[in-house]
Amino acid sequence: MTNVVVNAETNAELVDVAIVGGGLVGASLALALAPTGLRTALIEGVAPDATAQPSFDDRTTALGNGTRRTFEALGLWSQIATQAAAIRRIHVSDAGRFGFARLDAAEHGIEAFGYVVTNRVLGAALQSRLRGLPDLRWRVPARCTAVSIGEQTVELQTEPESLPLRARLVIAADGANSRVREAAGLGADIEDYAQVALVAHVRAARAADGTAFERFTPNGPFAVLPLHDGAYGVVWTLAPAEAERVLQYTDAEYLAALQQAFGWRIGRLQTVGRRTAYPLRLSRAQTLVGRRVALIGNAAQGLHPVAGQGFNLGLRDAATLAELLAEVVTRQGAGADIGAPSVLEEFASRRHADRDGVTRFTDGLVKLFGDQRAGVPLLRDLGLLLFDLSPTAKQAMSRLSWGFAGRTPRLGRGLGVMP
Repeated sequence: MTNVVVNAETNAELVDVAIVGGGLVGASLALALAPTGLRTALIEGVAPDATAQPSFDDRTTALGNGTRRTFEALGLWSQIATQAAAIRRIHVSDAGRFGFARLDAAEHGIEAFGYVVTNRVLGAALQSRLRGLPDLRWRVPARCTAVSIGEQTVELQTEPESLPLRARLVIAADGANSRVREAAGLGADIEDYAQVALVAHVRAARAADGTAFERFTPNGPFAVLPLHDGAYGVVWTLAPAEAERVLQYTDAEYLAALQQAFGWRIGRLQTVGRRTAYPLRLSRAQTLVGRRVALIGNAAQGLHPVAGQGFNLGLRDAATLAELLAEVVTRQGAGADIGAPSVLEEFASRRHADRDGVTRFTDGLVKLFGDQRAGVPLLRDLGLLLFDLSPTAKQAMSRLSWGFAGRTPRLGRGLGVMP
């Protein structure tokens, strides 16, 4: 751990960067910044090993190939890979109708479209690396209670640690209800999908073989993802009242209902683990930056889990920001003003195309397959069949795991963050 630097005049601890939110994206940024020499503080309200830590639970995350490269560059992938399941095939279908599409990674000359890992595995890998960083100041567990934004620095008050923290740049990685975003006066557009995701791990008669299933139903999308141990991660989207009812089912009742909804593609469902529920909504900050503040991850945009793009998009936020700050430090030295308006405007510019494209794509999928107006399901199914017959369309889809548009950050290409 770094030694504490305190300004005698203001009686505040001084850092270059303060990251508020130590979940997967915030922790990844802290690790990515390590080679820059910037004194960084990480503030997180829940200890990483606490059962209440929402970022490091048993939910599954689909990692795109760009994310795998990023974790390779950060020295994490070797620890994650043994518990990651490769997605080698994807089967998309419109429940109860004739539309379907299939994708095979081998046909596109790649090992996998992505990898499925539990958040707990990702969190453990990140924490093991963060603990040894010399320029990282921990405030975990600590709650950010006040944010005061000045011309040159931002002052953060935290509890239980009473010494104020002053930073030249504050990164909001504190989720869709970001306190930092609110303090910076950055608005967000929020749309409730009126859906709840029921998440569980199940085992079936047929062990997972690298095939991911995405099934669209009138209630919402339904994902069945392979896990490294042969089990499946299930994300079952339902209307809130129906989700509440299903949560009350016994294991046997849940498996029977799940079998009826999903079908028999993986054989008889046999066992289910703990079930959890998460309300789904789209949140999108109107801008990524304010005075000495930048937003990443869910503080910048929270997406529907369909297509598994949320974490990958947030990690590209972090990778892009780390690369930009590394460039500024390299050009201007240790005294560089990393929170200057020109720096933040450049960050927002670099993230615009990817962020806008992925958000529109994800939101469009939810609404397209939820549209039951006369004629729409028929056109949708015809579109799926045409997609299944088009190598060009499939090739374009296979590239989504690297990002939607714009420049790929150095970490996403497997390179170090320093130029």
